[in-house]
Amino acid sequence: VQLQASGGGLVQAGGFRGLSCVASGSMVNDYAMEWFRQAPGKQRGLVAALGKGSGANYADSVKGRFTISRDNAKNMVTLQMNSLKPEDTGVYYCSASSGFRRYWGQGTQVTVSS
Repeated sequence: VQLQASGGGLVQAGGFRGLSCVASGSMVNDYAMEWFRQAPGKQRGLVAALGKGSGANYADSVKGRFTISRDNAKNMVTLQMNSLKPEDTGVYYCSASSGFRRYWGQGTQVTVSS
């Protein structure tokens, strides 16, 4: 599966932003789909995950503010980010996982200004 992420940019604190991850080569509903974030100088960490069913999990830091969803018709996954904080700044990566395999898209930069 190939993943293409988009939607990053500069946003003010308190604002919102939506990220998209379009898949090709395979269907997103064949994978668990995740969004990761890598802040400057930090390791990449999981932000949100959506299982092959409908269950979603979120990092504590984004619970109640971010929503991950899957659109099977468009073969894509989105991450809606609300009430953004400067600490949400980083490069966001989407990934697809199945068993021991994980596939990465390229990152998209989100910068939240205070």
